[in-house]
Amino acid sequence: MTLENVFDALFCSSSSEEGDEPSREPEHSFARQLKSESSVRARLWLAFEAPKYRLVTSQFVIDEASRGDPDAAKRRLNALENVGLLLPDPEIEAIVDKIVLGCMMPPKAKLDALHVASAVLAGVEYLLTQNCRHIANATEHPRLYRLLDDLQLPRILVCTPAQFLGAPDDDI
Repeated sequence: MTLENVFDALFCSSSSEEGDEPSREPEHSFARQLKSESSVRARLWLAFEAPKYRLVTSQFVIDEASRGDPDAAKRRLNALENVGLLLPDPEIEAIVDKIVLGCMMPPKAKLDALHVASAVLAGVEYLLTQNCRHIANATEHPRLYRLLDDLQLPRILVCTPAQFLGAPDDDI
């Protein structure tokens, strides 16, 4: 399978990746374990699957990847170094407003809506992200797809690296 575009929002997290103090709260410990497993899967995807695709990103991702812990930011930016940059689109704010007004994302998640809108307007086929709260949220996908259909914009498949990896023993 080949694709034209993949929007890479994997490195958007501006929170510290390493060096965070472990929490004594069980729910935080579980969340940290899930985040760690997710990071491993993202690295696996980058190592084994990314070479099969033409990766693209937006300036929004570059800006977000630049924030936070300087060492972590440097690693994120290095990983994005050879990724193509999408051109800005003048329609992006209108699409973002419709995403937020349609209650698919709260106003505080405008940056997440910018990621989605820039990928859709660029004709990206897959939006790969680890943001399951606002972007890779399956409960929001039907509303997003209805909005895209209403606006006569192409649909985009939003998924996490784990979903995009497939099973380890897949030969297909």
